[in-house]
Formats: sequence, structure tokens, C-alpha cells
Amino acid sequence: MILKGAVIGNNCNICANTLIENNVVIGNNVTVKSGVYIWDGVKIEDNVFIGPCVAFTNDKYPRSKVYPDEFLQTIIRKGASIGANATILPGIEIGEKAIVGAGSVVTKNVPPCAIVVGNPARFIKWVEDNE
Repeated sequence: MILKGAVIGNNCNICANTLIENNVVIGNNVTVKSGVYIWDGVKIEDNVFIGPCVAFTNDKYPRSKVYPDEFLQTIIRKGASIGANATILPGIEIGEKAIVGAGSVVTKNVPPCAIVVGNPARFIKWVEDNE
């Protein structure tokens, strides 16, 4: 389901059982696999891959029926890849061409071209040109 306020670029592949809220911007050539929920405040740039069941969050201290004045913005930069079942905490920036391993919990910004894995996600190496 894509809510009417969302902005979706060209040539995107949005798979089944995905929710995209109103205050979301998705660039061109983005793949969003099944079971992903993209909440208000998330910006995804061009050529990003988001694996199945990735969880974005937008509120550091969520409570039922209590909403912040504004949600922290999460930015996924061009060419980044997020593996299946990763969790991205609010206010995070994932750098250009960075890779987040499957099941990782991203608690802080990821530099461009970094590969991070684990809970919490930790740097393991830099992306090589052919990766």
C-alpha cells in the first residue's frame, strides 16, 4: 500500500505487502522487496536495494497514540543496499554505495562504501569496485 502523499520515482520495483507512508520520498530505480514498512520521514535516493522485511523506525521513544511533533529523518543514499530483516533506527544516514548485512541493527550512521553487519551493526570492510 502506498499512501497518497508518498513520492515514488521512475522504474521502481515495489513488491507485495509493503507499506509506504505519506512523508516518504523514493528516488528512481529503487527496489523494495516484500514485507517492508517505510514510515514517515524516510528518504531513499536512486538505485537503492531494500531486502525483504527490512524495518525502518521513525520514533526513538514510541508510545501508543503519542506522536512527536516531527519524525527524525532517515536517509538512504544512492546505490546503498540493505539486506533482509535489517532494522534501521530513526535519524540514521546510510552512505552512498554502503551495504547493510541481513539481520543487522543499524544504530548509527554508516559511511559511504562501508559494509556493516551485526547487532549492533559494525563496520567490517569497504566496498570494492566490483561489489
